[in-house]
Amino acid sequence: MSTVFGRIRDLVSSFLRSSESYEEAVGSFIKELQKEMIRADVNIKVVSELTSRIRERALKEEPPPGVLRKEWFIKIVYDELSKLLGGDISLEPFPKSFPWIVLLVGIQGSGKTTTAGKLALFYKKRGYRVGLATTDIYRAAAYEQLKQLAEAIGVPFYGEKIGDPIEISKKAIKTLLNEYFCDIVVVDTAGRHGYGREEDLLREMKDIAEAIKPSEVVLVVDASMGQKAFDLAKKFHEWTPIGSIIITKLDGTARGGGALSAVAATGAKIKFVGDGEKLEDFELFNPRKFVARVLGLGDIESLLEKFKAIEESDEIKKRLEKAVTLGKMSMRDIYHQLKSIKKLGPLRKVLDLVPGLSMLKIGDEILKGSEKKIDIWINIIDSMTYRELDNPSVIDRGRIRRIALGSGRGVTDVRELLDYYELVNKMLKDLKRGKLRVKGLDLDKLGGGPGE
Repeated sequence: MSTVFGRIRDLVSSFLRSSESYEEAVGSFIKELQKEMIRADVNIKVVSELTSRIRERALKEEPPPGVLRKEWFIKIVYDELSKLLGGDISLEPFPKSFPWIVLLVGIQGSGKTTTAGKLALFYKKRGYRVGLATTDIYRAAAYEQLKQLAEAIGVPFYGEKIGDPIEISKKAIKTLLNEYFCDIVVVDTAGRHGYGREEDLLREMKDIAEAIKPSEVVLVVDASMGQKAFDLAKKFHEWTPIGSIIITKLDGTARGGGALSAVAATGAKIKFVGDGEKLEDFELFNPRKFVARVLGLGDIESLLEKFKAIEESDEIKKRLEKAVTLGKMSMRDIYHQLKSIKKLGPLRKVLDLVPGLSMLKIGDEILKGSEKKIDIWINIIDSMTYRELDNPSVIDRGRIRRIALGSGRGVTDVRELLDYYELVNKMLKDLKRGKLRVKGLDLDKLGGGPGE
């Protein structure tokens, strides 16, 4: 998939250096982007919808203060490409309940069988009891290949070389759950049917899904698959709704249009990617990290840092406004505040994010002292239990010693953090009750007020 983005990296650099007007530069960029994505076998409908969104946002949105329009345009491209691949959140890889049945589907040559082994190893390394099964009676080597992978990984295997794939799937689930007590069962299916008809393959896949009722149906897509991936993925999704996607053979040589097309056709998100032949060459997919990597954003890393700072400022502002409204800040808020100080600068700057809050009479010596202890306090909070984070009042002398030991810090450090927590909350409480008036801060607008 990297090749589909490889030229986009060059387009980004050209756009930033362009002497054209902003509107002309946007038009030129989008025209070239369309050419490159179509050349990379991305479905034309996907290309059209993506570039339309980019154009509309680029010409309508105004950048935040301090950000140039061209810089904001790069952020828009980054956002839209990330959104196409799944957005901000990586899919949760771990089972929501047990047993967890994973049904792998896809055409022959997509790498399903090897992916089944990689997935089994991924879960085994994380402490799950995993079983592998195959229902493929058409490809001669399918049974032996998965059996060998199961033996190499050290997980139980079930399969039959002849028979009815639907019945084999039911026997596999029963055997691996009842005799081997597996938490997770990964079921490999045929990539082609014995009669060579696509409809027969799709019907078999649907019948297997109805027979074993999988927790998740995963479409395995070869990164080098071209235009046909869109229609193929759409057909699979129509017969059996696809829950997530695994991209295989992502080794830098693939053009990658098929992967993008499959995502668009199914609406499913990419969960894992395989980028090598070894069973360990398998990782959880993170859309934004992936786009940043393949776009070569090292060239414009400072831009992304600027955008992250803007987003961080917005988040801190929301948290502080909520704290003022409630008259209370949680230890989780303190943790987020400390993390943000490392990115945004002095604590006074963080407090300035909420209008008027900078007027709080927190002594500079307290602020400077707390800034020096940021790393220490972050380590301490990392060692707290959920109960302690939500209700620090339960932290007694025994808990203080345990937290200090777990964080590798001193008891005095833990007490200083708790004192800081109490100080901040006392000021917020006084502010809410009207005992501490802050010029420029409208409590009624924020939802609080004196005496509430």
